[in-house]
Amino acid sequence: MRKPSSLWGCHVAKLIVCHDIARLRDYASALSGYVACLGVFDGLHRGHAYLIDQVRSHAEMEQTGSLIITFDIDPDELFRPSTLKKLSDNASRIDALLGTAADAVLVLPFTREFAALSPETFLSACLEPLNLRGLHVGSDFRYGAKAQGTTLQLEEWGSSHGVTVVSHELLDADGVPITSTRIRTALAEGDIAEANELLGHAYSVSGRVLKGRGEGAKMGIQTANLEIPESCLAIAEGVYGARAFVHGESFKAAVSVGVSPMFEDVATANLEAHILDFSGDLYGETITISFLAWLRPMMRFDSTKALVSTVQSNIEWVREHC
Repeated sequence: MRKPSSLWGCHVAKLIVCHDIARLRDYASALSGYVACLGVFDGLHRGHAYLIDQVRSHAEMEQTGSLIITFDIDPDELFRPSTLKKLSDNASRIDALLGTAADAVLVLPFTREFAALSPETFLSACLEPLNLRGLHVGSDFRYGAKAQGTTLQLEEWGSSHGVTVVSHELLDADGVPITSTRIRTALAEGDIAEANELLGHAYSVSGRVLKGRGEGAKMGIQTANLEIPESCLAIAEGVYGARAFVHGESFKAAVSVGVSPMFEDVATANLEAHILDFSGDLYGETITISFLAWLRPMMRFDSTKALVSTVQSNIEWVREHC
């Protein structure tokens, strides 16, 4: 099986945001004849990259444009928000799609009314207006109310509308399909190495730096404190080696995810990052943390001295290995 591209360079796709499905035909002239893929693409993992590469190759063969069709939110935000763990927030997900090899990214509004469309109505309302030449999906792709639409029905629709529909078997690793669910499971177990291998890039979160409690500074260990929405923090609690991106510059960082048992009564953030060799005030700034290695679980210490000693040891490991 061919390994998908891991780097697409500095290309930026055209962003098209449709706020009303009923007006989708307004974009038909700009996208007519394109080859597309369709999905949520949470985390933009290696399987997604493979699918997008196939779309790009097909489009080049047809001498036309390539298109990614996605949604403004993850559908599970409507249907199971209390248990949802996303690999990326919606803005980051769409930004990542814009950096792929596709020529354009079309964002459709996902609402309860949209989710209630029958498979037949979904095809007539969301795909027919675009006059696509080709459409690529994963073999597990489902659409329409209660996910009743199948790839077989999609292929039959394509045959009657002049659209070449290609259903791809899911890219696998070690004989098991690469899926967002598999990656979430690895992250929930703290297996950042496995998750990053399946993603094809480092698992990352972004957040605004809050005013901290001040304990770190008192101990001589300055930290940037972030409050990440629980739905966007798929990784297990613990301490990690990471990279912090500040104003586009990369720094090594020792990162604690979760609330330390020693400060659980006063904590305001669920992620703290000690950014090595950085000086300056980050309060109010948005930074990105990319996780590279798991170091240890959250621990309760008998004394502040033991805590500081362990944290300093973690920082030195990060300096040497990250």
